[in-house]
Amino acid sequence: MTALSAGAFDDISLTLVIVVMAAGALGIIVVGVSAASRRLLGIRVGPLRALCAGLMGLGVFLAFNEVVRDEQDRGALSTIQIPLALFAAMTTLVITEVFLPHGSWTWPLQALRGLGDRMRRARRYSQISRIFMRHGLSRMLRGRSGWEKALKPGEFGERSARSARLALEECGGALIKFGQVMSTRRDLLPPHFIDELSRLQSDVPPAPWPEVEAVLHKELGKPVSEVFEWIEHVPLAAASIAQVHRARLCGGPTVAVKVQRPGIREAVERDLDIVLTISRSLQARVRSAQALGLRELGDGFSESVREELDFRIEGRNAVAVAQATGAWDADAPVRIPRVYFEYTSARVLVQEWMEGVTLDRAGPAADAAGLDRGALASTAFSAILHQILRVGVFHADPHPGNMLLLDDGRIGLLDFGSVGRTDPSVRLAIQELLVAVDRGDPAGLHDALLALLGTRATTNEELMPDAALLERELGRFMARHLGAGAQPDSEMFTSLFRMLSRFGLAVPPEVAAVFRALATIEGTLTHLAPGFNLLDEARAFAIGLLTERFTLGSAKPRTGGAEGGGTGGFSPPGLSSLVQGATQELLAVLPMLRRLPRRAERISASLEEGRLGVRVRVLADERERRFVSGLIHQVTVTLLAACTGLMGVMLVVFGTGKGPRVTDQLELYPLIGYHVLAVSAILMLRALYTAMRLPA
Repeated sequence: MTALSAGAFDDISLTLVIVVMAAGALGIIVVGVSAASRRLLGIRVGPLRALCAGLMGLGVFLAFNEVVRDEQDRGALSTIQIPLALFAAMTTLVITEVFLPHGSWTWPLQALRGLGDRMRRARRYSQISRIFMRHGLSRMLRGRSGWEKALKPGEFGERSARSARLALEECGGALIKFGQVMSTRRDLLPPHFIDELSRLQSDVPPAPWPEVEAVLHKELGKPVSEVFEWIEHVPLAAASIAQVHRARLCGGPTVAVKVQRPGIREAVERDLDIVLTISRSLQARVRSAQALGLRELGDGFSESVREELDFRIEGRNAVAVAQATGAWDADAPVRIPRVYFEYTSARVLVQEWMEGVTLDRAGPAADAAGLDRGALASTAFSAILHQILRVGVFHADPHPGNMLLLDDGRIGLLDFGSVGRTDPSVRLAIQELLVAVDRGDPAGLHDALLALLGTRATTNEELMPDAALLERELGRFMARHLGAGAQPDSEMFTSLFRMLSRFGLAVPPEVAAVFRALATIEGTLTHLAPGFNLLDEARAFAIGLLTERFTLGSAKPRTGGAEGGGTGGFSPPGLSSLVQGATQELLAVLPMLRRLPRRAERISASLEEGRLGVRVRVLADERERRFVSGLIHQVTVTLLAACTGLMGVMLVVFGTGKGPRVTDQLELYPLIGYHVLAVSAILMLRALYTAMRLPA
């Protein structure tokens, strides 16, 4: 009995070993076939597809033995089994990719995982749709004709713009922010939409104090009473994202506490998802959307709003601008509040309290204190210009609520959640643009404008705008808006963006932020000092910066203002009118003069050494190189497939009966032809798949 049991156990063990070895061998064959087929097709597939392809190749490999039953023929044709298995695996991959594209197998799982998000998004879609319909916007959004009619000036257009503003205010959240951003895109929307969206208000009922206290307790890590000696439960201001409370630190100064509204992050993320979905859908379906940069606009907007949701970024922005401009110096004309980072987190910002009134209400206060409104406006505007043209980090939203007239007569800047950044090339291009405006030089303005817009100067990848025609349009623009006695206003920015749009010129987001900040502060300073000439101040400031470069720092920029009068040019003391004219002309060609010596030296050295040549960069763009390389590769594979196929057919047809026999039924030349045909089939399948595959 014991011997019988031992024999049965040995049989089971032997069976298991055989099964394991067979499974291992089959697994190796499956992996090898699938890997080779993926390599030959030049694609990467998931493990499930690879397994299916490998099993199909293995099936063909085993079926070959059943089809070719003669032992001699099977031995002679054994080397063709592997190409046939590879061809079957490759065919499986191609068929599955055509009928079940990559990622479609996981769609049910992904849909199940995102079901909750889709339901929340659908509810928000439904809510927004009801709001827009209630405000009578269904006709405008119904089709292209309604939208085009709304964009045209007239009663319907003005009513549509007003309804859009009211609808966005009712939607709240990120949609108010989106409307405020769109109010600065004069290249995309007509004036009546710009005017209405500029009136967007985000005042909302404040969050209840218990909810705010819970946020403070969680973010501070301790009870509110252990951090603040007292804190006002009623906020000074409440907006869609945050609200501000006045408080005093225990044993410290009075501070402003900015608290993020409870649950606002989830609501904003949901709205951003909707904005991104719509912008990307329009980018894919509307032909003109790419030229307008709708996807880039949506991506930039979402990134900006997400930065505003992290108050630590706002604190770092304030510190960067304050340190670069000396705003924390005792005698600084423009103050920026200090940030208390030990109490600051992603949802709470604690900063210095500054006593004053907002600039939209600062006029009577300035008059009562005997302050010069023009000088205050000049100080505020020079601070923004200093940030744009010198520092490279600037306050991107200087509306009246973010600028204060302090009790000591200085200017205060608040809320650095929205900042813009300019690199040195952009700053120099803006300076040269303002110098060209000062000189009334359309050609210089044309060059400076194209330098400012950079590599995205045109939405047409093949053609640049007609230089002569653009210069004439710029000349008309300067005569209309920048002539003697002209007062820059919102109409000037609207005309500029419309002209750029007509010529197919795209405005990069960082440059659009500069124009947005200038347009915003123009409206802000109008409340404080009506008639303040923003253009004269900007020209004088930019010319002063370039003159500092030219004179190696011996001349300083004139700040202008009410006292300076703003003559629209630079007037260094002690220079005669002739020297002033020469200085102006030299400033205009200064950028070219800086580059001229280096280029002249290179050309002369090349001439002297006899190696002067003209270098044309063919296929300089990486996309062009990839296209040509792929085309050459595809043509090469197709030619090889055709040649090997033709060779195989010739060997099979014309080689029959003319060569030695390998077996009784198989000759040498047809055998070689079969192998060549198998290789041709593999190459042809690779060529067909590459041709049918959509470009990435």
